[in-house]
Amino acid sequence: MSEVGDRLRRAGVGDVLDDATNRSMYASDASLYRIVPQAVVRPRSSDEVLSVLSVCRDLGVPLTARGAGTSVAGNAIGPGVVLDFSRHLNAVLDLDPVARTATVQAGTVQSVLQAAAKPHGLRFGPDPSTHTRCTIGGMIGNNSCGSRTLGYGRTSDNVASLEALTIDGAPVSSLSDPLRDVVAANLAVARTEFATFGRQVSGYAVEHLLPERGFNLSEFLVGSEGTLAVVTSATVKLVADPEHRVLVVLGYPDFGTAGDIIPAILEFRPTACEGIDSRICDVVRSRRGADAVPPLPGGTAWLMVEIAGDDLGEVRDRVAGLIKAAEAVDSLIVEDPAAAAPLWRIREDGAGLTGRAPSGLPAHAGWEDAAVPPARIGAYLRDFDALCDQHGLSNMPYGHLGDGCVHVRLDYPLSSPGGPAKFRAFLEDAADLVVSYGGSLSGEHGDGRARSELLSRMYSPAAMSLFRQIKGVFDPRNLLNPGNLVDPDPVDANIRVAQARPVTAKLALAYHSDHGDFNQAVHRCTGVGKCRADTTVLGGVMCPSYLATREEKDSTRGRARVLQEMLDGDLAPSWNSPVVHEALDLCLSCKGCASDCPTGIDMAAYKSEVLHQSYKRRLRPRSHYSLGWLPRWSRLAARMPRLANRMTTLPGIRGLALWMAGVDARRNIPAFAPQTFRQWFATQPARTGTPVLMFVDSFTDHFSPEVGKAAVEVLTAAGYAPSITSGEACCGLTWISTGQLDAARRILGRTAGELVKAVDRGMPVVGLEPSCTGVLRSDITEILDNDQARKVSAATVTVAELLARTPGYTPPSLDGVRVIAQPHCHHHAVMGWEADAKLLKSAGATVKRLGGCCGLAGNFGVERGHYEVSVQVAEQQLLPALEKAEPGDILLADGFSCRTQAADLAATSGVHLVQLLADAQAARPPGGSSSAAV
Repeated sequence: MSEVGDRLRRAGVGDVLDDATNRSMYASDASLYRIVPQAVVRPRSSDEVLSVLSVCRDLGVPLTARGAGTSVAGNAIGPGVVLDFSRHLNAVLDLDPVARTATVQAGTVQSVLQAAAKPHGLRFGPDPSTHTRCTIGGMIGNNSCGSRTLGYGRTSDNVASLEALTIDGAPVSSLSDPLRDVVAANLAVARTEFATFGRQVSGYAVEHLLPERGFNLSEFLVGSEGTLAVVTSATVKLVADPEHRVLVVLGYPDFGTAGDIIPAILEFRPTACEGIDSRICDVVRSRRGADAVPPLPGGTAWLMVEIAGDDLGEVRDRVAGLIKAAEAVDSLIVEDPAAAAPLWRIREDGAGLTGRAPSGLPAHAGWEDAAVPPARIGAYLRDFDALCDQHGLSNMPYGHLGDGCVHVRLDYPLSSPGGPAKFRAFLEDAADLVVSYGGSLSGEHGDGRARSELLSRMYSPAAMSLFRQIKGVFDPRNLLNPGNLVDPDPVDANIRVAQARPVTAKLALAYHSDHGDFNQAVHRCTGVGKCRADTTVLGGVMCPSYLATREEKDSTRGRARVLQEMLDGDLAPSWNSPVVHEALDLCLSCKGCASDCPTGIDMAAYKSEVLHQSYKRRLRPRSHYSLGWLPRWSRLAARMPRLANRMTTLPGIRGLALWMAGVDARRNIPAFAPQTFRQWFATQPARTGTPVLMFVDSFTDHFSPEVGKAAVEVLTAAGYAPSITSGEACCGLTWISTGQLDAARRILGRTAGELVKAVDRGMPVVGLEPSCTGVLRSDITEILDNDQARKVSAATVTVAELLARTPGYTPPSLDGVRVIAQPHCHHHAVMGWEADAKLLKSAGATVKRLGGCCGLAGNFGVERGHYEVSVQVAEQQLLPALEKAEPGDILLADGFSCRTQAADLAATSGVHLVQLLADAQAARPPGGSSSAAV
């Protein structure tokens, strides 16, 4: 317990975190920097905020206010107390649809406010790409803008009033008189150096203090990055959402040419004008498949222009005029919001997608949101490319071209000798370049630790003096977010990535995408915080444990920060550190982050590596021997399944067996099938058709042989002659999830040797259990890293993927069948569920697709200590959907764990896709063969 933590608790502050785990997680935001705080406070009331201010004053401890921690400039970290408003002070307090205002607490997530305003036909105008997790308080701190600033303005344009406290605990209005005196003495500089164009965000927004502008203290505080006051709540303005939005995609030969046309485009009053180019689209295709990028018009750079209004005819007229004036090589008009959404998603995920530069090296923030007057953006982009070439850097620009604001991450050689000095040299040259265009170092992210030192290159000595005088009025002891804006830290100090050492020796996994470096892999996390977004609204899987607990340590980002600390810091010094295992304990290994996080991080793999390194030649938890060796025990049970089932149900023996296995006593143990699928298949006659190899997993073989039988029916009807793998073939999934990677390598080596013989004969390998199929598609190349593994990976398909490429195949009719689909997490993350969705649609089924995880997640939800979180995860989407199901609805769940969770918690049986198809082609009632109707 720290001294400051003890004082805070004695002052009545309830939620104080000063343990190593939380301090390591809050040491970074979404920036390059690392500064370990003394304590983290998550206030529950304004009174607690006052108590925190009092303790910090008494001890002389700095205070940094924080929202979602998505700051890319380093202004949400600090060396004293970090005040996290997002945990408790996150409510919409009032919404007045007549006055078009809303009062919110500082930790309110932007999308939560949007959801509250939407029923009234209203919205909060600014919409940064992090809108699913960023807080209104954080937006006020940075003066956030987003894609639709052209239509709705910056955050400062949308704030009606603020409740904010000085370091002395007084309302900020108490400082009005001395602040007026400072401005009165500096009117010349205040009138000439500020508000020169819309995206001039760097420094303090002094223009709002001018007497002719009404001395608006609330608007002035927006963008002050928590260096002057602590905002506890805000009343914000709402605007009417237009009836119609049309997206126009304009193609150009290069990004600079796209920038040149911006002045002409602005004549048509767009609400948004965003730019992307082929480099970022290529990243999306490589990570999510060719279909992840919708068809784009010709060109290699594109402007995404949104025209909005209440009169569709008038909107269309503007669209037609825009296309004529745009001088594009090609164009595309998208009126359907659903069709436009994938394009907007690429733009929103830009910060994560650009985490790897075109060079293949890690790309970093630091100079990621400079802005120039829009009329000069094309020339600036060309000069910026030349500057990057001069410094040997590659880039992937995107951003708000209509506002003159460019986002980019660059492959600074931070981990190389002299890397921080090269970083500084580039920033200084980049600052000089943007200033030569009359621009701003920051266009919306704030200056923070990344740019504050460079402000003297943008502003005159008189303006810099004015900043110091203003800081002196509000915070003379420099306790509020020190190191930012005034008396800044050096731009090359405390760089987290520069402290990272390569970790390549004696690793169990290959980390191909990270040059074999585990440290580079965990530093994929840039802190964008998408793992904190609510997937019950947005879809996707990541991050189920965070949504269950709302604790930063249970987010993908929190875990990545602890792993970074393990490798490079001093709070979690080794693989088997309790801090590390505490952070990873509630990771479900769902792999949702591998697909849903735009950075491509794979926490399931990292957890396996940590468990492998921690328990090498050491006694493991009991569940690693029971659940981790499940295929081995299942083969033994198959010799006497009735006896095995009897032993797991006898009172006394059942409880002892569960305890010895490390299994929660509230869990039901699935029954072993009286006849395994392999035993049944051995009795079947040979089939004729195109050869295909069915990979028989342990779950299908020993617990759900009916799935295998249905697969044989479906494949045979489609013209295939299925054969099956031997009893020795296993994917090693349970060994992988428990970190027994040496054993998994041996098991997968044998399996690959068997499968490659069929693959070399041109046979596809068809998986039934999604988690096992995912191993053969993805993990196998990380564990084996040889040609056999790569061949097997390329040849492995799901049933839906195989049927989609089968000439002449037509699925049986599912007209009138209502399906509640729970895709397995690994299916979603590794293979993608698109082929299944298309098949069901072509068959005529009505499908409600659930996002999120079922909560069982293989061994996770069965293990002691995980039951409550497992149920909470199921309550996010699966259980509510089953409670609302109508009679006759079918639960479609290919994953054995998903079906087990539904049966255990909701007494609902689920079916595999092959069972649904087999029943239909045999004219059986849907789910009739397996009693799956809800």
